[in-house]
Amino acid sequence: MNQEFDVLVIGSGLAGLTTALHLSATHRVAVITKQALLDGSSNWAQGGIAAVLAEGDSVASHVEDTLVAGAGLSDREATEFTVKNAPAAIAWLRELGVPFSTEDGELHLTREGGHSHRRIVHAADATGAAVQATLVERVMATPSIQLFEHHMLVDLITDRGARGSARPRRCSGAYVLDTVRDEVVTFAARHTVLATGGAGKVYLFTTNPDTATGDGIAAAWRAGCKVANMEFVQFHPTCLYHPHAKSFLITEAVRGEGGILKLPPHLGGHRFMPDHDPRAELAPRDVVARAIDYEMKKHGLDCVHLDISHQSPEFLREHFPNILARCAELGIDITKAPIPVVPAAHYTCGGVVTDLDGRTEVSGLYAVGETTCTGLHGANRLASNSLVECMVFAQATVNVIRDTPAPQPPAQPTWDDSRVTDADEMVVISHNWDELRRFMWDYVGIVRTNKRLARAAHRIALLQSEIQEFYARFHVTRDLLELRNLVQVADLIVMSALLRRESRGLHYSLDYPDMLPEAKPTILVPPAR
Repeated sequence: MNQEFDVLVIGSGLAGLTTALHLSATHRVAVITKQALLDGSSNWAQGGIAAVLAEGDSVASHVEDTLVAGAGLSDREATEFTVKNAPAAIAWLRELGVPFSTEDGELHLTREGGHSHRRIVHAADATGAAVQATLVERVMATPSIQLFEHHMLVDLITDRGARGSARPRRCSGAYVLDTVRDEVVTFAARHTVLATGGAGKVYLFTTNPDTATGDGIAAAWRAGCKVANMEFVQFHPTCLYHPHAKSFLITEAVRGEGGILKLPPHLGGHRFMPDHDPRAELAPRDVVARAIDYEMKKHGLDCVHLDISHQSPEFLREHFPNILARCAELGIDITKAPIPVVPAAHYTCGGVVTDLDGRTEVSGLYAVGETTCTGLHGANRLASNSLVECMVFAQATVNVIRDTPAPQPPAQPTWDDSRVTDADEMVVISHNWDELRRFMWDYVGIVRTNKRLARAAHRIALLQSEIQEFYARFHVTRDLLELRNLVQVADLIVMSALLRRESRGLHYSLDYPDMLPEAKPTILVPPAR
């Protein structure tokens, strides 16, 4: 089955839907998403969107805060571009009707860690959901946008150019698995935009939804795109540890209101944060995450405990009603008992290298959002800069697509799976999924060593050969495709981490604990195919 559009947008988060809506007046757009429209990371965003809107704030201040958070690795041009265009992005969302929180008729601006001013626009504590609901309503009412839910990217279709030709490789669409009909569909397009989000599912514990399997990063790498800074994975220090509470965050505000991190009772319930930092529980995210990771590894623990039970039940009901309710559902009474927590992979700071117009090195292929490395986040993302990056770079990409004539995509062959069979041992795929996420957590997590990285690299090589055999012999499934992508992303993370011989931002190495005087990005170039 073949489909043809002017623009193929792969992903339905804020970056993808912003791109589609801005192009809808001039182009026929297809949006594919591997689950339902609201199942991506954007819908889960609790925080807000950073923009200079308050009196006394300035572009220079927001830029400086971003550069400081990025530990010297943020690109100044990309940062200034993002910050300058952020207010217009907020204005566009308001025009669409996003119900941002207000006070006395004005936008209510809050402040988050790393920001020197109040500049976070939000919709209570569920900004992503409010934004996504509004965008989805608009997209579904736009005839020139066609939605394809339960469709997963298999691979990008590229014209590799004639042998010896200087002509750049060109993307003309993608092969996509319709997971409901269980068939691969060919999507031909003049322009293809990757907006597939991050890769948090490469780790055992993550705040990300199940869709975050690095599909766009892996597919772009296979298509010939450079990736950068994949070693920088942001970990949230406190995610609820419970078999039935996947990805539930325990906000940093619990520690801000007196929550104490302790070892379990069998180890004496020792409060350990003062041993690691004089700021104790109020230390920055990365410091707290490293301390918890250290204690878990030292004692062989599955989790540590966050205790806020010394506060009154009335206080907890007023300040943390959602956490109180969710924990109660799971049999944890936080007015009397501590909360079991672990750090969790939260945000992928690296990704597909793009310019300020969202262009990759493959002609006709663009990338926006968390799947990219624009240079904005550097070695550590500043809070609430991610959603605004989605919108600013989506708009830039739209401007280029509107101004760039593109040839009619050539006729593409239909996906041929006549020589493959259904896998008879799906247990192998599920076992490899589990093995990958566990050794990435143990060896390539918050604190790294050369020995751990080498062990991970060895296991990745074994998994890659197994998965490639499966991919060549068996009918593709979502589980197989996601595993293939996660192993590729894991390989990129490990390669990048081995190349960085220092500790900077989110990458902390016991072998290289100091930061080098010059900050340089880690850029990986795919092998010629």
